[in-house]
Amino acid sequence: MMERITSSMEDAQVTQTVSGTTHFVVPRFKQRFSFIVPKFSSLYEILDVTKVCDNVLFLLCPHTAMSGRGELILTTVLAQSLPTDPILVLGDSDEIQPSKINDVKKLMIKALERKFPAEKIYTLDSDADAINLVRMLGSQKRRSNMMRERRGNMMAESVKFVPGVDHDSGSLELTGFVRGQDISVNRLIHIPGLGDFQLEKIEKLADPCPISRKNEMEDISVLEPDTTQADLATENTPDAMEGEQTWPTDEELQQAEEQQVVKKTRKVPKGTSDYQAAWIVENEDEAEVNNEDEEDEASDEDMNEDDLLPPIEEGDEEESDEEEEGEGEEDREDTTMSEAGGTEDCDAKHVNFSEEVNELERLKEERLEAMFPDEVDTPLHSKASVRFQKYRGLKSFRTSVWDSKENLPYDYARIFQFENFLRTRKRVFQEEVEGAEVGWYVRIHVKGVGAHLKPQIEGRVLTFCSLLPHEQRMSVLNFAVRRSPLSTPNAVKSKERLIFHCGWRRFASCPVFSSHTSGNKHKYERFFRPDEVIVMSTFAPIYFPSAPVLVFQEMPGGDQSLLGTGTLINVDPDRVIVKRAVLSGHPFKVNKRHATVRFMFFNREDIEWFKPIELRTKQGRRGHIKEPLGTHGHMKCNFDGQLSQQDTVLLNLYKRVFPKWTYDPYVAEPEQSDRMQL
Repeated sequence: MMERITSSMEDAQVTQTVSGTTHFVVPRFKQRFSFIVPKFSSLYEILDVTKVCDNVLFLLCPHTAMSGRGELILTTVLAQSLPTDPILVLGDSDEIQPSKINDVKKLMIKALERKFPAEKIYTLDSDADAINLVRMLGSQKRRSNMMRERRGNMMAESVKFVPGVDHDSGSLELTGFVRGQDISVNRLIHIPGLGDFQLEKIEKLADPCPISRKNEMEDISVLEPDTTQADLATENTPDAMEGEQTWPTDEELQQAEEQQVVKKTRKVPKGTSDYQAAWIVENEDEAEVNNEDEEDEASDEDMNEDDLLPPIEEGDEEESDEEEEGEGEEDREDTTMSEAGGTEDCDAKHVNFSEEVNELERLKEERLEAMFPDEVDTPLHSKASVRFQKYRGLKSFRTSVWDSKENLPYDYARIFQFENFLRTRKRVFQEEVEGAEVGWYVRIHVKGVGAHLKPQIEGRVLTFCSLLPHEQRMSVLNFAVRRSPLSTPNAVKSKERLIFHCGWRRFASCPVFSSHTSGNKHKYERFFRPDEVIVMSTFAPIYFPSAPVLVFQEMPGGDQSLLGTGTLINVDPDRVIVKRAVLSGHPFKVNKRHATVRFMFFNREDIEWFKPIELRTKQGRRGHIKEPLGTHGHMKCNFDGQLSQQDTVLLNLYKRVFPKWTYDPYVAEPEQSDRMQL
């Protein structure tokens, strides 16, 4: 395809770079086009390159149509919010009759209409077709894209690693055209897959393929950072003594000395230190009792289930040994037969039994959750007040107040939070950037690049973006994600490890799921079900929206499956995610609006503990606990209407859930097969 395009116009100038980028200058259009062909086997390289490109061309095979690999690439690229509509180009159609090419195009358009409304499929059978395609690329209307327009970015045409003095780190030289917005040397840059870095300097170079003589004679300059350069600090350093008591005064110390307890005098053997004397028991009888208790506990721990079985007589023991030997022979015969038939080899190669057992358990949990939402079993042999001590009751889930700063975990002291996120976002977007201007051909020197990253740099097409202020710091990000039709039917639990592509970043974490609703509290979701939109909250570096989000799920074979697509909602650690636990009981005796309920609790103390919380039923009745009956968990309840004998009484408890610090910025490239074609 590239040869057909570049050879279609005789007056065009073609320049080939080391990284595989082809510059195509067309004097008649007064435009310059840069073409890059990423590796079809590398999904990450495709996603990184399409984040920079203004136009994306999809080459379709007229014989095999679209495979699963091609559909994955098309779906993920479109989910990144391209600035222009994708262009479809039909591949080599020499073997197809000219009269049937239009029919093939119609079938292709019909097959892709659920992805996007494709108006036309281009062909490259002649030079005129190639010229029309180039003209279409130059005149295609572009949409506004905040992710590209607010951040300077670049696709490196040449990459060079320069080792440092200590050989543990060095600098990275990236050469290319500045795109999006001006790149400031004082701001950090982010290279997908490598991390955040500071800039050493920016050199402006001569344009290797200028459109006019004016661009060719531009001066060469160097930009260096000053004292306002952004730092690489990502986490806040919490002060463990903040909010604690201050150092006591001299008067308080003197008062404590006066109130000091006088030490007791004991008779101890010679040579005994004060520390050893503190362990000597005064009462010998008490020591003997403690030793007897320890021996009883040890004997109980040593006792196993075999000690509780009746003794086996000698005849029975011989028979049991013979049976075991017979069973062993049968097992050996079955194993030999299976080896001959090849069943065992097939299972060993293609079946991961432990993974299938875990998946079966997840499917069972998902079905139970769908049938009985949030219902949990009350402990039978322990107090429910202890089991649910972190939960609380709410008069109304919508209107009840929940302090977002209450009982925060320690990880929340490590993150950053904005006093007003929208105001900060507006101020950051309005800041003027001074540096390398859009369209400059520059060489950017990146400092502090580890030598261990050199194998990941060589042989790759690198792209990077300039970070906005505060975008290197950690906080809590909330993503609205919809389940993708390409996702596997496997159950996806909350706090499961997932791969995120948020804007220019990609990372792995274990997010917390919650419902996508308005209000000051959001219900915790245990599973990500199909045809649902949920919010995933996790610790990650700050990113100002809007930004597209792709979520992948790691598969057992090393592959990654597209789980869902969505967008970044906000950066808000104050989002209150509430987990609900529902205790259920059954009416034992019903007398109009009064009923005796059992099986919700199993002791009297728990009934008294949860008495202030309001009850509800599955048929819409509301009530409260009046008093306990007996000592085995029966209780008398009153309701606001006639209660049915077949109804179920429920008690709702709530607890706030926080995300865990599972952020992993280094994600391995998924293993994809090269045999799959688009």
